[in-house]
Amino acid sequence: MNIGIVCYPTYGGSGVVATELGIGLAKRGHKVHFLSYARPQRLNEFEHNIDFHEVAVNVYPLFEYPPYDLALASHMVNLIKYQKLDVLHVHYAIPHATSAYLAREILGEQGRQVAILTTLHGTDITIVGSDPSYLPVVEFSINKSDSVTAVSEYLRDETYEKFGTTRNIHVIPNFVDLDRFKRVERTHFKKAICPDGELVLTHVSNFRKVKNVSHTVEVFARVLQQGIKAKLLLVGDGPDRINVESRCRELGVCDHVRMLGKQEKVEEILSISDLFLMPSGSETFGLAALEAMSCGVPVISSDVGGLPGLNIDGETGFVCKLGDIDAMGDAAISLLRDPEKLEAFSKAARKRAEMFELDKIVQQYESHYIRILKKVRGTVEA
Repeated sequence: MNIGIVCYPTYGGSGVVATELGIGLAKRGHKVHFLSYARPQRLNEFEHNIDFHEVAVNVYPLFEYPPYDLALASHMVNLIKYQKLDVLHVHYAIPHATSAYLAREILGEQGRQVAILTTLHGTDITIVGSDPSYLPVVEFSINKSDSVTAVSEYLRDETYEKFGTTRNIHVIPNFVDLDRFKRVERTHFKKAICPDGELVLTHVSNFRKVKNVSHTVEVFARVLQQGIKAKLLLVGDGPDRINVESRCRELGVCDHVRMLGKQEKVEEILSISDLFLMPSGSETFGLAALEAMSCGVPVISSDVGGLPGLNIDGETGFVCKLGDIDAMGDAAISLLRDPEKLEAFSKAARKRAEMFELDKIVQQYESHYIRILKKVRGTVEA
């Protein structure tokens, strides 16, 4: 199949999933065309069967805000027309699904031969989609897609509740590359970070306010207060970083916290980690937690969104009430003080991650493409 994948190129989960999916499909022999305003972060090496098409948006004095959605639709038209796309898989409802519908309408009967699949990831439904300014467009785009998938049952149910749509939304969960995200020996790296044999707590995110990174620092402070020798590694960057740094200073933990910024090889950091902290206020799946679990790192998480369905409380980590810093701190301390328990949780975390193995989920998407393509082309031919 010729498959077009449209995504945001940022470090967020939707871009990661879209990129890893495309790479997986290319390895299975499909021709994959990525379409975005910049090269996706994880598409950083040459891959056979993969092309990248950059959406250039020309700036004119008339436009205070350049119309990216229209430029994207024009690029989609060219891809469908000249690359003979079978499937156009858009990640995030707006503007991607909206642009896909416009491109198909422009192409008329030729456009009807392309199956449009929209994958919902989270904030396109829970935040952006709930904004009255966008709600009608999101609802229209969902209903005009040939098929819609969501990355968790939680997100599917939220979509039904917020939009009242009666169409079938298929759940295909996020996934992890078990070969890449596995625990490997990094003795020298850990020694450099933890010269006195400290335990390592880690957090990875885009440092948006909803990620509650400051809560991570507060949990860590409670760990230190109990006399546990530990380091906190904060991976990522974003608008809330300055507040996180300020909280570190207020709690007097700066000497024990490392701000590592954005990192390509997160798996190496996870390989030296003992606990992963995820106190998010919104998380429709929890891809960062899954990658940590795949590296054998137990997770202390909040109880929001898809996290309770991924992180099994009392087995792969602990799930605590949102904002309950004391409970998260107690959970972290209970594991860090009990090496045997920590090891058991580590093994359970890896075993849980194996249920979301990349190739299994790529096969689900591949089968789904075939089903909707047959439906679309059967309708056209009839």
